[in-house]
Amino acid sequence: MEIEPIGFLRTCFGEKFAVPRQPGLCPSAWGTLEFSPGYRSLEAVRGLEGFSHVWLIFGFHKTAGDGWHPTVRPPRLGGNERVGVFASRSTFRPNGLGLSLVKLDRIAWETENGMEPPVLHVSGVDLVDGTPVYDVKPYLAYAESLPDAECGYAGQPVKRMPVSIDETARDDFGKLPIRDQRVIMEALSLDPRPAASPKDDGRIYGALLCGKNVMFRFADGVCSLTGVGPA
Repeated sequence: MEIEPIGFLRTCFGEKFAVPRQPGLCPSAWGTLEFSPGYRSLEAVRGLEGFSHVWLIFGFHKTAGDGWHPTVRPPRLGGNERVGVFASRSTFRPNGLGLSLVKLDRIAWETENGMEPPVLHVSGVDLVDGTPVYDVKPYLAYAESLPDAECGYAGQPVKRMPVSIDETARDDFGKLPIRDQRVIMEALSLDPRPAASPKDDGRIYGALLCGKNVMFRFADGVCSLTGVGPA
């Protein structure tokens, strides 16, 4: 079986670092699915506008050349305990495929900003810019919403930390569009540092978020945004 991308996702995450580890954790995170010419058909998405959420089947293109591992260390276990790859959502999978549930905000039926229709505008994404998408499927709540499902080692809600904005960054941060501000605050509250790395308070980190180089540090359980500059 050979598959090819039906399109590519443009998102607010310019690199892997600081991308949420699951969909929906950063509700403001936006993306646009631009279909490849061979799949750029209005007929192909007819009826999809009636659904609020869609599944994206995508490829982990940033780690495609790294192969797969039978065991991995999931962040939810602190990055120190190993589980089987099929008991995780690790990127290091045999076929490098991922599944992400995102909110379908709207469908662009006409050309917008140089993008040829149809274009799917989605939010709550957990995918890096340029991710190849192999299929789109509508979410069916009656069949796929299972509130009593058991989630093993990942059963507890994701912890968030408070985020503050240093005085030196307030002016630049305040000039950003409101949605970009929300994306940055939501992403940083999830603590993007590698789970197994030492928590060296005081170190300055940087991430490409919403086309900006966002600088931040951690101290006393708080993430402080220290700067917003050009990417």
